[in-house]
Amino acid sequence: MEETSKTTEVKKHLSDATDKILHNDGFFYTFLRSSVSSQLCGWIDTLSAFIAFSLLDLSAWWSTAIGAFIGGIFNCIINYKFTFHAKGIEWRSALTKYAFVWTGSLLLNSYGTDICYSLVRDWKWLWELPGIGKDGVFLASRLFVALMVSLCWNFLLQKNFVFKETRLDPYILRALDRIGIRPR
Repeated sequence: MEETSKTTEVKKHLSDATDKILHNDGFFYTFLRSSVSSQLCGWIDTLSAFIAFSLLDLSAWWSTAIGAFIGGIFNCIINYKFTFHAKGIEWRSALTKYAFVWTGSLLLNSYGTDICYSLVRDWKWLWELPGIGKDGVFLASRLFVALMVSLCWNFLLQKNFVFKETRLDPYILRALDRIGIRPR
């Protein structure tokens, strides 16, 4: 009888913790959900960029841009529905604001990776490390820049601007209505 009571108590604590993680909109829990979303989409982004760089032999800039585009699509959907619980925000407004922030992120990631790669690609000691080479230097540059942009740009703007109702939203919606982008 006592064992069943302990099991029930543990299940209740797990259920409460899961509920907080999934539904609490406090800073800590939002940041936790954002970190999960960012990691998942970051891996999608990085894998896409690495494939474009290694297999398609595209430049660091174009590879990063392709990865950011693919990762950005997944990130917008996950953040709207899961991370920031933007149920009360008109999707057209959130998508438009996301596009502006995402464009900034794309430019920061693309130019940042290109600059970072350019700065470290001639460091001969890096090339002497086992298994590094051109691809490893690119990947390290890409990951470093992605982390900085994710924390300092994406999270802050998505939390405080994209997935929140702002004074800009009515103007965005009117402009979208005028060009024929209306909800179904």
